[in-house]
Amino acid sequence: MKEPKREANVVKIGVVGCGYWGPNLVRNFSQIPGSEVPIICDLSEERLKHVQSLYPFVDTTTSFEDMLTDDDLDAVCIATPVGTHFPLAKRCLEAGKHVLIEKPLTRSTKDAEALISLAERAKRVLMAGHTFVYTAAVNKIKELILSDELGEVFYIGTSRVNLGLFQEDINVLWDLAPHDVSIMNYILDSEPVSVATRGAAYIQIGVEDVAFMTLEYPNGILAHVHVSWLDPCKIRRTTVVGSKKMLVYDDVATLEKIRVYDKGVNVQPHYDSFG
Repeated sequence: MKEPKREANVVKIGVVGCGYWGPNLVRNFSQIPGSEVPIICDLSEERLKHVQSLYPFVDTTTSFEDMLTDDDLDAVCIATPVGTHFPLAKRCLEAGKHVLIEKPLTRSTKDAEALISLAERAKRVLMAGHTFVYTAAVNKIKELILSDELGEVFYIGTSRVNLGLFQEDINVLWDLAPHDVSIMNYILDSEPVSVATRGAAYIQIGVEDVAFMTLEYPNGILAHVHVSWLDPCKIRRTTVVGSKKMLVYDDVATLEKIRVYDKGVNVQPHYDSFG
C-alpha cells in the first residue's frame, strides 16, 4: 500500500495497541486528509509486522517511552486492554500529547476524573472513542428529535447483546454500555440525573456478563439499557418513543437502519378541579 499524499501541516498520530482494533485505526487515520500515522507501538513484534505489512509507511516500536519522546508526534491513540488505559494516557498527557482512548475511557470513575483534570491542566484534548455519535444514523435520530418530528420524547430503550466477546478485565456494562449512554447523551443533548444498575456474573466469577441499567434524563425522560455477552442473538437496537412518532434504530440491519413509525399518543391535560 502506497503512502497517501499529505498536506504540509498534518496531525501526526501514534497508535498504541495493534490487536483487534489498532489496524483499523491506522487505516482510518491514514485515509483522513490532514492526519497521518508515522509510528505504531505494541509489545508483540508479530503484530507490529502484520500491521506494517498492510501499511508499509509506518514505523514500529515496542517501546512506549520512545514514542512519547518523539516531538513531532501530536497525539496518541490508545487501543490497548482497558486496565492499561489510565497509566498510558497519564504518561501521554504528561508528555504533552493529545489523547484518544478507545472506550471505555478507564475502568473506574476515579481514574477517568483524574485524566480529565490532568488534560485540563495540560491544555490537551482527551477524547473517548464514542464512535456511534459520528454515524449518519445517530445524527439522523438527533435531527428528528430537534425538528420535533417525534414530538416530546417519553423514553428510550436499548439492547446491545451477543454471545461474547467475553472480557476479563472489565464487565459487560463497562464494555458495551458506553456506546448506548454516549448515543443517548448526544441525541438528548443532556446527561442523566439518576442511574440504577443491576448485573449478574454467570460465566466468570466476579465479572458480570449481563446487566440492566435504568437512567433518568431531564424532563422526565426514562431510558433502559440491556447489555449482555450471554445471548443467542446479536442485537444492536435502540427504540425512541415520542408523543408524535416512534423510531427503531437497528444497527445490525443492512438496508434500513432507521424505521420511523407514525404512531403517537395524545396526552390529555389533567385538571385537579372543575369550575
